[in-house]
Amino acid sequence: MTMHSTQSQTRIAESGKFKKQLTLTDLTFIGLGAIFGSGWLFAASHVAAIAGPAGIVSWAIGGFAVLLLGIVYCELGAALPRAGGIIRYPVFSHGELMGYLLGFVTLIAFSSLIAIEIVAARQYAAAWFPMLTKPGSSDPTLLGWGVQFLLMCFFFCLNYYSVKTFARANNVISVLKFLVPLLVVVVLFTFFKPENLHSQGIAPFGMSGVEAAISAGGIIFAYLGLTPIISVASEVQNPQRTIPVALILSVVLSTIIYILLQLAFIGSIPGDMLSGGWENISKQLALPYRDIAMTLGMGWLAFMVVCDAIVSPGGTGNIYMNATPRVIYGWAKAGTFFRVFTFIDKESGIPRPALWLTFGLSVFWTLPFPSWEQLINVVSAALVLSYALAPVTAAGLRRNAPDLPRPFRVRAFAVIGPLSFVISALIVFWSGWGTLSWLLGLQIVMFVIYILCKSKVPVQAVSLAQQIKSSLWLIVFYALVMLFSWLGSFGGLGAIAHPWDTVIVAIMALGIYYWGAHSCLPVANFSGDEEE
Repeated sequence: MTMHSTQSQTRIAESGKFKKQLTLTDLTFIGLGAIFGSGWLFAASHVAAIAGPAGIVSWAIGGFAVLLLGIVYCELGAALPRAGGIIRYPVFSHGELMGYLLGFVTLIAFSSLIAIEIVAARQYAAAWFPMLTKPGSSDPTLLGWGVQFLLMCFFFCLNYYSVKTFARANNVISVLKFLVPLLVVVVLFTFFKPENLHSQGIAPFGMSGVEAAISAGGIIFAYLGLTPIISVASEVQNPQRTIPVALILSVVLSTIIYILLQLAFIGSIPGDMLSGGWENISKQLALPYRDIAMTLGMGWLAFMVVCDAIVSPGGTGNIYMNATPRVIYGWAKAGTFFRVFTFIDKESGIPRPALWLTFGLSVFWTLPFPSWEQLINVVSAALVLSYALAPVTAAGLRRNAPDLPRPFRVRAFAVIGPLSFVISALIVFWSGWGTLSWLLGLQIVMFVIYILCKSKVPVQAVSLAQQIKSSLWLIVFYALVMLFSWLGSFGGLGAIAHPWDTVIVAIMALGIYYWGAHSCLPVANFSGDEEE
């Protein structure tokens, strides 16, 4: 046991460093490539079924929310370009307990994202190869699962040898996957029918439908491309300039394209398909852009969409196969996960033990689990939970590390900070009771487990009492969101009617933000940290 431990420690001590190989082009394509996966291929019909034509507003709100969070991440990423930074920033500002809670939920979200994207590629491929999917369901056959497994092996190999190999492959895939969405927009606008925008009203399901579509319709899932950029921050050339530009470019460009795609989809639907109401659209057009192209007699466009549907999700799965090991590395570096995952191969600059764990988890998630439509709500809520901590972390570091060099400093942070946290809290709340009851409940259980285990550790960089004090606001936040979700109108009892449930959560989140910002450590905890 002692010899094994010594060998492990020696291996970690001899670990290499990340290599700064990624350019602005690489990083922007990583962001755009992560955003354009299976989301654009599935979300349009789900958004239309939940919000009707007002789904365009849902896309705009989602883009605005992600842009605000992206701006906050610009300050953190430029000041502290660290691998797995999304996990490590809360450790710097609020202590290890925060990093532990965030690491757990982020690992679940990231590793399952790889599986979801590859499952989506297989589902679309079944339009040509029916033997990949069981008849009458979305579950894979044995052959279909084998194809998914081979895809994951391929992405694993791309990421195993060099981050530059990954980046070059991603750049090629990203160029291909943007051509088809732009082609879809141009072609569908030639069939545009303005009357569809007010068929049964612009917002047939009211504001609650607009809000619900952001989470349940797959909008936030479609936008989730910020964290891969942050995860590879220590491998970026000139990170202080490159990270902010890549983040903002990725979000702005994707928002414009998503709104145009939704508008083109809504306007091109044949009028007779709307006779049964918007809620049936997701059933009639389950594969939105392929099905609408076939309905309009454009088989060639349907062919192009299926081609892209295989490439786009696969490319996004490849990006998260790259980003997840960095998150695992960041979690281990924060001191609340196994130290072996801090090992970086000297020659390639790849955290290979973390990559192996990522591969194993992604294979696990492809075993018989719920469909794409059911999983996106969970993954969206999990990742927005991790995003939501960024404003509080940035506010905390401004208090306990005022002298930290900030090459990119967010202006009007007094407004952007609390606003981004409140919007994030609302998006989580709109996910519904069915998702939040177990997701947030599990986080509270993990909080208790950490306290029970850490209480036996005699020496800690930050005392357990201080960690609890600095993190208690987050547990109260989880508990209150669960309570209002149970009582509210988004899958709850409906005891608090809409929009009052949303208003109450917004007010609560504002108060929690200021509590969290003032609960930071007295002095930022950079112990054991070094610039990779």
